[in-house]
Amino acid sequence: MPRHAPRPRRLAVPRRALLEAAAGAALAGVLGLPARALAAPGKAAEDEFFLFIHASGGWDVTLWADPRNEARGLVSPATTDNTDTAGLRLWVDAPAAGGAKSFAPVTPKGSSLAFGPGIGALADMHDRLCILNGLAMNTVSHPDGTAFSTTGRHLSGGRTVASSVDAICGSELGAGQTFPVVSVQFPSAFVGDRLDRRAVPLMVGEIGTLSRSLSRARHYDTDEDRAAVTALLSEEARALAARSSHADALRGFAIQADGLGKMLSAGLQEVFSRGKLIQAHPEFNHAARFARQAAVNAAFAIEAMRRNVVRCVSFSSSGFDTHTSTYRQHAATQQELFDLIAALLGSLDKTPHPTRAGKKLSDHTHILVTSDFCRTPQLNTAMGRDHYPNNSAMVISPRFRGSFAFGKTDPEQLLPAPAKTFQGGPRPIAPPDLLATFLFAFGISPREHLRDGEVVPELLRSP
Repeated sequence: MPRHAPRPRRLAVPRRALLEAAAGAALAGVLGLPARALAAPGKAAEDEFFLFIHASGGWDVTLWADPRNEARGLVSPATTDNTDTAGLRLWVDAPAAGGAKSFAPVTPKGSSLAFGPGIGALADMHDRLCILNGLAMNTVSHPDGTAFSTTGRHLSGGRTVASSVDAICGSELGAGQTFPVVSVQFPSAFVGDRLDRRAVPLMVGEIGTLSRSLSRARHYDTDEDRAAVTALLSEEARALAARSSHADALRGFAIQADGLGKMLSAGLQEVFSRGKLIQAHPEFNHAARFARQAAVNAAFAIEAMRRNVVRCVSFSSSGFDTHTSTYRQHAATQQELFDLIAALLGSLDKTPHPTRAGKKLSDHTHILVTSDFCRTPQLNTAMGRDHYPNNSAMVISPRFRGSFAFGKTDPEQLLPAPAKTFQGGPRPIAPPDLLATFLFAFGISPREHLRDGEVVPELLRSP
């Protein structure tokens, strides 16, 4: 009986791998990026640094990103009757109803962008700003809006159900750093088992807490003694892990011991000293009314990135939840925050990158600024503004387009309006779309970490 020639052996390729590869190639084609941009996340971005800033409380977008200076529909604009304008450098009077004065929009020369007076010194850096307007929040709850802005998911039963963007970036691009993520009063979240546990955010109330934690008395032993004990503990943990059936916990002990040695290395405690940070970075306004703590956090970010001991720094700035006459200071609070970010960019421009010769930190640092939601377009009876299911955000990154605004709101109600045709049809942009685009820009697969959201290629610079 004749024998048939043996069939060539097929390679066993999982169906999911094929689908992911096909989807990656298709998406790369749509965005005009090489297919390799969607593969092997991490290596191409391991020298990048990330700053995540949250304006806690919900900001009035009509005072900075989406300016409104005339009464129309529900919109009651900021005027001299409800806003203290004395300290607002960019406030220029414009006519308003009732004898009060509203503001003239800030239109930087050479840019199509228009801002409200709260933008402060960032107006001079308009060429670096990517503005997102009309973000559909679908919530007016502080915890829910905060979670939605930073994780792309609403709360479920009051619980965070997805990891935050800083934890994702720390896991994918900085798990080997001494501090993958340092989070100072930022809504960081580490959920599930997808992320590298070395990247669990180090969450503190203030930077000085870490300095105190790293302090060691020298009455009974020396730094060398402690280093030797730490090395022994790490070696023993690895040896036990090598012959254990459940090695993960023991490997974790080894990682902790190694990390402790790095944390206690000479000079590192100065990075966490509030006093030394203030002294080293006088360019920040450490006497600011609301952004004083944020100024210390910005100084820490510069020092930690300069020494290459951190991948992500995330912090919040407060003072934006203005339901009553405290709204009079809302524009000034915004100006403090945006002045701080402008000073931060100036410092990044001057500071050499720790691993890339000839580059500055600003060439490889990426900033995402968010808030809970925005405030109502109309004033309430207490002369303040309440919560509203719209939002704006800002990205400052060499990988995102500068002097560019995306998204829109309707003119009479300040509600999100369709920004483009997404896969399901025309709709406003939403936080999951912004987060998906941010992750994609650094070779991180959004589908690995986000349930919702589509990459918005319009936000990205051409390759």
